Amino acid sequence: MSACISSKPHLSFSLSSELLSEKIEKPTNLSWSSSFPQLNLSIYTSLSPSNISHKQRFIVEAAWTRRSSSEAAKRPNRKSWKQRTDMYMRPFLLSIFFSKRFIHAKVMHRGTSKVISVATTNAKDLRNSLPSLTDENACKVIGKLIAERSKDADVFAIAYEPPKNVRIEGRLAIVLNTIEENGIMFV
Repeated sequence: MSACISSKPHLSFSLSSELLSEKIEKPTNLSWSSSFPQLNLSIYTSLSPSNISHKQRFIVEAAWTRRSSSEAAKRPNRKSWKQRTDMYMRPFLLSIFFSKRFIHAKVMHRGTSKVISVATTNAKDLRNSLPSLTDENACKVIGKLIAERSKDADVFAIAYEPPKNVRIEGRLAIVLNTIEENGIMFV
């Protein structure tokens, strides 16, 4: 059997020494891709030694990926690292709402928006058994129910982010302390 020799052109690569000898100034506002060294690669085909002078050059250059001032003006409110990763680092979020007549609390999974546990003083069993639906005793009952129902759903750590300009005191502090006393950790 004989081996077949292909007549395809031979490809060779050469590294341009221009880059190695020159010092290139890089802009200050760059992305991570611009931190890699920029290589100029030339590719030429050679079928015979006489063909070397007819080089076809293809230069590979990394593009600078920076935001222009107009693009930055269009999107000034970019999310920070914490805002983008927080829903995965602290997936279960507690929300508490105090109305004039009732107290509502729920634990929700941030990624799927699935409600894990709910407790409200407007429920039939609590509405008929509690003398007041908004006092300190009702806050303790809501905290205990949220803790028990969260444990039943295998959730032992939750996050609470109070709304702006809201102090953790009074009825809110009672609910949070009761949840913590019943074995749920705040992260």
